[in-house]
Amino acid sequence: MQPNNRPSVHPYTRSRAAGAVSTAQRHAVSQAAVADMTRGHIDQLYSQDPHHQMPVPQPAVTDNQGPTTSGSALPPPQSTPTPQPEQQAAAIYDKTLGDKQPQVDPDAWKKYHSSWQNYYQQYFYRYYAGHMQQAQQIVSEKDARLKEYEQKASEQTPEEALTDLRSKLRQTVQKKATEVRKSRHFRPIFAACMVMLVFAVLQYNSVALAAYHAYIEPAGSDPTNLIVDPTESIDVGPDPRLIIPKIGVDVPVVWNTKPDHDSQMKAMEKGVAWFGIPGANSKPGQVGNTVLSGHSSNDWTETGEHKFVFARLDRLTVGDTFFINYEGVRYAYTVTKKRIVMPDNVASLTYKTDKPEVTLITCTPLGTADKRLLVTAEQISPSPAEAKPSEVEPVETAEAEMPGKGQTVFEKIGSALGF
Repeated sequence: MQPNNRPSVHPYTRSRAAGAVSTAQRHAVSQAAVADMTRGHIDQLYSQDPHHQMPVPQPAVTDNQGPTTSGSALPPPQSTPTPQPEQQAAAIYDKTLGDKQPQVDPDAWKKYHSSWQNYYQQYFYRYYAGHMQQAQQIVSEKDARLKEYEQKASEQTPEEALTDLRSKLRQTVQKKATEVRKSRHFRPIFAACMVMLVFAVLQYNSVALAAYHAYIEPAGSDPTNLIVDPTESIDVGPDPRLIIPKIGVDVPVVWNTKPDHDSQMKAMEKGVAWFGIPGANSKPGQVGNTVLSGHSSNDWTETGEHKFVFARLDRLTVGDTFFINYEGVRYAYTVTKKRIVMPDNVASLTYKTDKPEVTLITCTPLGTADKRLLVTAEQISPSPAEAKPSEVEPVETAEAEMPGKGQTVFEKIGSALGF
């Protein structure tokens, strides 16, 4: 393109370009003012360090081309990477300290370390020394009380010393009981103990009651029934009774009963029951085995006055004597053997014999119905030779179970619920 053919510039375009130049100059002036203010703040920070020599600021000169520093034009802005905060902090730290970088003094470090060691030594010394002092004080107080007690005991009579000891023991127990009651664990523990106690009473009361009747307060008997000579003939009334002088038993005998469990339990509420199973259904004065059952224990909820009549039956030994009043005649028997069998072992009762015998049955151990105690005795008076044959012939076995004890409260609840 020839110079003569250059396109002409519109006047409005030239005016806009001139305005743009003026705006750029004003922007450069503003940047220079901000830079001067920033240098002033930095110089003020540096002035606080006496070892740092402040730079002499150079006034900015502005001409038609724009602001300059030290008579020279400002270089065009360069794009520099922004330093990271760690680098900025390190740069400021180096500029601030200059050549006065901190140096570790070995002597000062040793002194610092020794000071801390001394502090901890003093701390632990005072800690353990304080505990040692407390222990020594406790020992001294105990020694003083012991000496005081020995001196006081030497001056007291034995009765006064015993009274004083009881008083101190009572005070100690009361103090400990108060501490236990104030404990936050006392109530739940006490409640749990009470629940366990109630459960034990309901479930195992027969054990405690049987032991009470067997060893503490055995069943009483009428002194007139304590027969010395079993061969002596004595007139008796029509009431059937079983009399065992050695263990203090004098109880009615219920002959009109059946061998099933419910009938036996009902009869034993009134005394001892005749367990007339086939093969062992004889009666006094007849050849065969006469079986009488009685409770050694029973639950406190069960009715009847003879729940512990055989609680001491295990004390009978071979050679002991007992008596049965039947139809106005007193029959005397002497013990020949004792056995412990399972409740369903009825074959131990239904054996063949040519003698008039009696077997007493009860549950064992006391308070349970796990097994059965059998005490067998032979008739000695009136003469066994006069015994009549039994009305029913004996058999080898019988489908029955020996009577036991009543159910506990929880067993009754379980039966009612179908368990």
